[in-house]
Amino acid sequence: MAGGHGRDRKTSRDCRDQHRSRDPRARKGRVVSDTPQVDFWRGAFGDAYTDRNALSGDALRARTAMWARVLEPVRSRPPASVLEVGANVGINLRALSGLLDADLYAVEPNAAARGRLSESGLVQPDHVFDATGDDLPLADGAVEMVFTSGVLIHVAPERLEATCREMHRVSSRLIACVEYFSVSPEERTYRDHSERLFKRDFGGFWWDLFPDLRLLDYGFFWRRATGLDDLTWWLFEKP
Repeated sequence: MAGGHGRDRKTSRDCRDQHRSRDPRARKGRVVSDTPQVDFWRGAFGDAYTDRNALSGDALRARTAMWARVLEPVRSRPPASVLEVGANVGINLRALSGLLDADLYAVEPNAAARGRLSESGLVQPDHVFDATGDDLPLADGAVEMVFTSGVLIHVAPERLEATCREMHRVSSRLIACVEYFSVSPEERTYRDHSERLFKRDFGGFWWDLFPDLRLLDYGFFWRRATGLDDLTWWLFEKP
């Protein structure tokens, strides 16, 4: 991780505790049961989604342009470590790898997607976790930036707060969110499935949970101009 600290006298126990708190693989030891939404992505639908989302040059260019815009406010001090919650095969992380010199981490519940991501060489295999956003297997402040892209929309509403709190806990500095937007919370049918897509003002949800977050920037990616979906994004910084 970036940054340094002045040296002072510490006991051996202090040093061990500090190392443990910074180990990104340190677990909190709690168990969270899967929701129907998580089971949906772990299963056949998630496998089919993974097959449909093979990396292409056009998709990578669109995502690279997207992340260059999102991270513009921190260009002079980019994050040195990044976690994507719900990474699938890693197209966002691939785009970020071309923009940042950062350690990359991924959480992904679908085994097929995790396998492809681990085999790609993009993310170290021991940095790819079988987990969900509401129970992240990382220590407090383990990475400098945590983000979702098209993932919070698929989180069960009753698990959304827990997911955001876990992302906030694990991030030492930045939180990015790229999602579908709705002024009021609403459920939409997703590929003929009900209770699988939930839109809302996710930036407002973040700010209501953590009013001390500093909004660095926000914006909108228009499908017809970007090659992406119609996406609203926010970049927050912790105090």
